[in-house]
Amino acid sequence: MAEPARMTPPPLSAARYLAGLQCPRRLWLLENAPDPVGPAPPAWVNDSAAEVRRAARQVFPGGVAAEGQAIAALLAGPAVPAIFDAVVVAGGAQVRVDVLAREPGGWTLVKVKGSGSVKDHYLDEVALQAHVLGEAGAALRGIEVMHLNTAYVRGPDGIDAAALFTRADVSAAVGARIAAIAGRLAVLRDVPGQTVLPFAEPGRQCDTPYSCGFWPRCASDKPKDWVRLLPRLTAMQAQGLAVLGVEAISAIPADFPLDGRQAVIRDAFATGRPYIAADLPRLLHRFAPPACYLDFEAMMPPIPLYAGTRPFQTLPFQWSLHHTGAAGTLTHQAFLAPHDADPRRAFAETLIAALAALPGPVIVYSPFEQTQLRQLAAHFPDLAAPLGGIIARLADLLPVVRGAVYFPAFGFSNSIKAVAPALSPGFSYDDLTGIADGAAASAAFAGMASGSITDPAAIAAQRRALLAYCERDTLAMVEVHRALQRAASQTDGGQSA
Repeated sequence: MAEPARMTPPPLSAARYLAGLQCPRRLWLLENAPDPVGPAPPAWVNDSAAEVRRAARQVFPGGVAAEGQAIAALLAGPAVPAIFDAVVVAGGAQVRVDVLAREPGGWTLVKVKGSGSVKDHYLDEVALQAHVLGEAGAALRGIEVMHLNTAYVRGPDGIDAAALFTRADVSAAVGARIAAIAGRLAVLRDVPGQTVLPFAEPGRQCDTPYSCGFWPRCASDKPKDWVRLLPRLTAMQAQGLAVLGVEAISAIPADFPLDGRQAVIRDAFATGRPYIAADLPRLLHRFAPPACYLDFEAMMPPIPLYAGTRPFQTLPFQWSLHHTGAAGTLTHQAFLAPHDADPRRAFAETLIAALAALPGPVIVYSPFEQTQLRQLAAHFPDLAAPLGGIIARLADLLPVVRGAVYFPAFGFSNSIKAVAPALSPGFSYDDLTGIADGAAASAAFAGMASGSITDPAAIAAQRRALLAYCERDTLAMVEVHRALQRAASQTDGGQSA
């Protein structure tokens, strides 16, 4: 009896191809997993990319959107100077090409990226597009990645699109990758149809170059304190632990070479007791109340919104300030800039006024606030003295946490969102809706400032969410400080639980 004819696998999209290069298991799961990978990417990720692509089109006046037209007809049309968003299926794959630019000698493939440089993993995507175009009969004279020029400064008359972007010729860099595409596609196209999930040990590929949403599934059989989660784990350490057959941090032998923080984490998991350094009381001395707790939110728009600013320049737009008096009283102030103008001047002036009336150190939880205050002082020389006074009052709580305490509930992170709930049970960010992290806060304000969010009700909701989120961050710092003070009062000159 003749064997049934083997069905030809469908063409792979660029996204599926790149997923397969990262890990065949990820490709299989994308096609066959019965459960969702996780929450969809926030809308601002796609909005920002679309904004950059729209700006890039201005570099190619007279270009036309493909909009379903056959690529061959557009390529043959002598009056077409550029083609945007052409969908091409050939050679076992389907791609969407940002720009095909007609230039002397032929067509140039242009991949638009909303970053400030050419990253290595971009070349795999560009190589795939060049392969598919070649299979479709398009003769290319050049291959480029067009990215944002981080040295560009917006002028008073708006955006100069040609100066905003840098066009990098990557023709030579992708040559070898193009030659390998056909073989890679032949392998990867068969992966989704395999009856068995491909094996892959979780490792560095799980977040390089992109974080994989299937991590929880692939690592579900690993210990909660899996050695791969140990911060700053080197390749040599990982190999040594594998030779010993050690998978759990708590099982790492006492004589295995670890750095100081790694050893602290190992001991905390092995004993079940948190680590509290004997010198914690001394470290907390400069944080004594009365004290202020300060947090900033900022945006980094890829396309500069204001004259005199650059792509990805950090622009603070919001601050939250809690204050504890000597008697333990807690008050709160906040500022959220209007979204229709450069927020920096109002941000600085209101912060200066608020802190002038409050005594004590200004407690922060990262170097970020100091960096932004220095940049504001440089930009506004008339405010340099009072801003310098604020800088002199800063006291960063993060190094204290990083060096003097460790609780297994930190989850291998020293971020305020991990530390505050661990040190202060019952404290949480879980009730916040809409905005619950800095990236979402940045995107929300940038969306309003750029005009992509215009509905008054949506703007009002975003502003309420921004105020609630930033206030929660400084309240978290209050809770962490109080918890550290309680822990310090229980130290006995050595490690304490």
